Amino acid sequence: MTTATHEPVPVPPSGSDAPDVSASLATARRRSAGLEAEIARDPSRFRVLTGDRPTGALHLGHLLATLDNRVRLQDAGVDVVIVLADYQVIADRDETGDLPAVVREVVLDYLAAGIDPARSTIFVHSAVPALHQLMLPFLSLVTVAELERNPTVKAEAADAVRRQRRGMSGLLFTYPVHQAADILACHGNLVPVGQDQLPHLEVTRTVARRFNQRYAAAQPYFAEPEALLTGSPTVLGDDGAKMSKSRGNALELRASEDATATFFRRARSDARRQITYEPEARPEIANLLRIGAHFAGTTPEALAESVGDAGAGRLKEVVTEAVVEGLRPLRARRRSLAADGDAVVRDALARGNARANALADGVLADVRELMGMTYG
Repeated sequence: MTTATHEPVPVPPSGSDAPDVSASLATARRRSAGLEAEIARDPSRFRVLTGDRPTGALHLGHLLATLDNRVRLQDAGVDVVIVLADYQVIADRDETGDLPAVVREVVLDYLAAGIDPARSTIFVHSAVPALHQLMLPFLSLVTVAELERNPTVKAEAADAVRRQRRGMSGLLFTYPVHQAADILACHGNLVPVGQDQLPHLEVTRTVARRFNQRYAAAQPYFAEPEALLTGSPTVLGDDGAKMSKSRGNALELRASEDATATFFRRARSDARRQITYEPEARPEIANLLRIGAHFAGTTPEALAESVGDAGAGRLKEVVTEAVVEGLRPLRARRRSLAADGDAVVRDALARGNARANALADGVLADVRELMGMTYG
């Protein structure tokens, strides 16, 4: 079997202690806690695959939900691989826009947030041909019915139709298999996800398991990647809906201090003077408290108590001050990186694309050999 460019990673067993997404969320959370303990003991056992669709510069929600966690894992010694899924930009839209410019902004956000190209791998989907060639055999391992049942595919398809009045593209429909190729092409064995993404990861686990059963029964080739549940709740935009680039309700990481103050002034709240942390009853206030607490290094409950009966106006001032101060180092780094022109972005992507190609080429060669498709 070809191994010259393949970097095998010791992986945790995928037997009875692997998370089962059909089980309760509590079970998945317990398994994630166990994985955190394993990471603390031996981070070298893990390779994380994560990524973003480059449709715009990153915002506060990305920082709290994913970026901070990626930096944490990187700094703990985990091998973090980040894909900029440019092919997925066209999954539900007709035009890509200025992708090179958007990718540049996203990479600057990564670097400013603390992603280190010397320790983590940042690569672009379209720059790794072998990854996409893996989709063909992987598609043969899942059924149309299984893809149709995927709740995220259904939700994204409905959203695409609502926004653009067109049917679901084949790329969107097969997105979970494309994600499986992303993960398995680099032998990722750990994927940070929110609970709503568990069905996607289960497709990857299914692909890995069925490939092993069909082509590598004597010695399984792919590990079934495990979910590392992220504990970050949904971050709301200034309109009270989930913060999203497409909704125009987001606070970009690169925003100015004045824009940050304006964002929080217009953020939704409620009329009660007493500030309390009640996520179910007061979601907008709870959102402000979580954001402020994150940057102030405290808890939402403690922040609520400190504001007391001063009302939502005072809360917004406190949150603005915490966010502006908390993002000051990141924004300064970003300005410095951007001032150097495109060189820093080109270097990061050149390094990451080269490693991703080496990994994927090795996996594709192994897969072809296991399937009996090596000729000459």
